[in-house]
Amino acid sequence: MLYLFLNHSSWMIAGSVLIASFAAHSADSTLLVLALPVFILVIRMHLSKSLKAANARLESANEELQKRALLDPLTGLPNRVLFEDQLMRAVSVCDCGEEHIAGQNPKKLAVLFVDLDGFKPVNDSFGHAAGDLVLKEAASRLRGIARNSDTVARLGGDEFVLLMEDVRNVADCTQFANRLVKALAQPFDINGQQVEISGSVGVVVYPDQGRRDKLVAYADAAMYAAKRSGGSGYALFEPQMEDNAVDQLNLQKDLRHAVELGQLELYYQPKVDGRSSEIKGMEALLRWNHPERGIISPEVFIPIAERFGLINGLGNWVINEVCRQMQAWLDEGVRVNVAINLSGHQLHQEDLISSISQALKRHQVDASQLMCELTESVAMKDIAATQRFFKGLADIGVRLSIDDFGTGYSSLSYLRQLTAKQLKIDRSFINDIESSSDARAIVKAVINLAHVLNLSVVAEGVETEAQRKILQDFGCDELQGFFFSKPMREDKMIAWISRQKLTSATDRSPLTMPRLLVLSQG
Repeated sequence: MLYLFLNHSSWMIAGSVLIASFAAHSADSTLLVLALPVFILVIRMHLSKSLKAANARLESANEELQKRALLDPLTGLPNRVLFEDQLMRAVSVCDCGEEHIAGQNPKKLAVLFVDLDGFKPVNDSFGHAAGDLVLKEAASRLRGIARNSDTVARLGGDEFVLLMEDVRNVADCTQFANRLVKALAQPFDINGQQVEISGSVGVVVYPDQGRRDKLVAYADAAMYAAKRSGGSGYALFEPQMEDNAVDQLNLQKDLRHAVELGQLELYYQPKVDGRSSEIKGMEALLRWNHPERGIISPEVFIPIAERFGLINGLGNWVINEVCRQMQAWLDEGVRVNVAINLSGHQLHQEDLISSISQALKRHQVDASQLMCELTESVAMKDIAATQRFFKGLADIGVRLSIDDFGTGYSSLSYLRQLTAKQLKIDRSFINDIESSSDARAIVKAVINLAHVLNLSVVAEGVETEAQRKILQDFGCDELQGFFFSKPMREDKMIAWISRQKLTSATDRSPLTMPRLLVLSQG
């Protein structure tokens, strides 16, 4: 309006000058009288045009503000506010249609919660710009599969939701969810490099499966159930999932403070020589001693740590604590190799190699005393990243192991390229080795193959004398399991070593052990 006032003032000044000019140079006052109405008309026309232009600018600005308030700036998809508005409208339509005509099916809708599996490691490894490219491509794929009547929205991070209206039955929703999973499983191109991630989808159908005010929460709970099952799949909401979702949130809140409150503990399980039964090393196993729930298994809290971005902090604590403990044992005259388990998320942690190196130097531990174990499925999921990671560890002298060997789809050509010292075959082969000729044949073949590749085999999950005897006959290099010892805290481990009359660093070093192929306890 100030702009209009200034322009109006300018026109008034110009008009005054014009009138004065007429008065000074024209003796005929009639011209002045005729000029005034024309001048006023011109002013009104200019003011009208200026007002229209100002209104257009205001409308455009309002539209832009509304877009920013309702759309995700990165993907252009509706945001949470717009999605929830659309969802409430669709729920109202369903509720109005509950009194449906006889012979016709009632109106249904579905909410699908989509979370990208493995997005955080990609974002951490390639940078946020690359992560944005993945998010935009994921949004495009979801939009391409959705129907015109569906709403696709981004809640934030790598979380998306879809609203399906006019749903006939649950089968329609599961088929749709399966198409979403397949679309997200296709490789993503990041500046010419192919990256594979996947998606977990949770599905809830209204009014069949959930309350109208908790549909997104229920779909989220179902999505997390799909993720716990291994990801790259979908799950339908079930009533018990609501309790699980609340429990997961409570656990992650407590887990954030577990390190500083001293609630994490490491237990150690010995690995013994397959022939002499002397100790060859041990595996560190993480436990959470919750003040109210007692000991919580890593199978419960590790997926929570991965989902809520806590895994790197926990992993760094384990690395430092294991190095500290190895040095403490060395001070007592016992030199022992220790293996730690790494999460797939840690594989993409930029400072992981330096964190391990610093921990070894801080506690003055020989790098060859430490072994890092990575599951076969994680190692083979991104071969390029695995090779970079393995090379980085090998460069600082840390030994490597492939865990749960036999459960994934390893290629021998890739296996030869990795600098692993150890492979772990899934415990199911060890469990069945007494009763199944197939299991015995597989275990024997793996051991022979390992020896050809200059690897050694560690059978984990040994629980009976019969299993020990079969593995010993097959030439298995190392054995681990309840038959020898359950996992123990570090204070009991020294006593166990003393009882077993194990050799210390003063008369025998376990660092000269051959390369390993391990049979995993899972």
